[in-house]
Amino acid sequence: MDTTIKVQDIRKTLGGREILQGVTFSVEKGDIFGFLGPNGAGKTTTIRTMLGLYQPDSGSVEIMGQNVLSPNVRNRIGFSLEPDGLFERMSAADNLAFYLKIHNRPVDRQHILDTLDLFSLKDRADDKAGTFSKGMRQRLTIARALVHDPDVMILDEPTSGVDPIEQIKIRGILMEISEKQKKTIFLSTHNMDEVQRICNRIAILYQGKIQLSGDLASIRKKMGEGSVTFTLSGPLPEALEKEWTESGAFRLISHQENQYTFAGDPDRSALTELIMKQGLDVLSVKRNDAGMEQLYTSIVSDK
Repeated sequence: MDTTIKVQDIRKTLGGREILQGVTFSVEKGDIFGFLGPNGAGKTTTIRTMLGLYQPDSGSVEIMGQNVLSPNVRNRIGFSLEPDGLFERMSAADNLAFYLKIHNRPVDRQHILDTLDLFSLKDRADDKAGTFSKGMRQRLTIARALVHDPDVMILDEPTSGVDPIEQIKIRGILMEISEKQKKTIFLSTHNMDEVQRICNRIAILYQGKIQLSGDLASIRKKMGEGSVTFTLSGPLPEALEKEWTESGAFRLISHQENQYTFAGDPDRSALTELIMKQGLDVLSVKRNDAGMEQLYTSIVSDK
């Protein structure tokens, strides 16, 4: 894999308090990377350091293999922060044109319209940004982050404060950008469902430190402890449940009606054979990986 963002042991003190305490993580090319953490964890400070708006007290940030403070790196990053920084009295098209000029890119009207069209804003191209709804403003800020064709997009809470329909639109747009334009997307969010739906890798920041990072599917599997639920055609004999528990052959966590959940990663073939010897059929077998809320809560509440 190609590392697109490398954050290495960054520390930052603001107002006499060490906000970042050795933050380290990496984002690979093509990732939709979810950056999670409660208010006050240091997410905004991390993002501002990644953008070169803050200089770390120690450590480094590299984008596309170059220090983020290098002048030629800026044009390779698109970003969206709160507040959105839109020019209220300028049209949507002029907001994008302004950023093309900042990045020394040609101001091409058709390119601007094509970008707005991706965000379902083409028909509002000449309307002032100040007339837009919250959801439309969020889409416009992401369009602005994309218009100069960056390699990396850093988005801070892009669906914050918008209704569920707008959230779905924005998620769909981000997935399309990732898949079709091969952009690397760094997504800071509080929305667990959002992360679970579109992110492939994550990092959880808490109390100024990365508590967990890596491939989301692998983390969920690990945090779920590999528990497995068997749905049977009828109930297991209580004596058999007791025997398995006492012998340690299979650790039964819980059962409800004819659904039995076993901890660890039991030998499914052996377990199925034993169940069938009781005259029961195995109707389904489901592995239970940790959901995002469970995973996040386990990190934040245990510290």
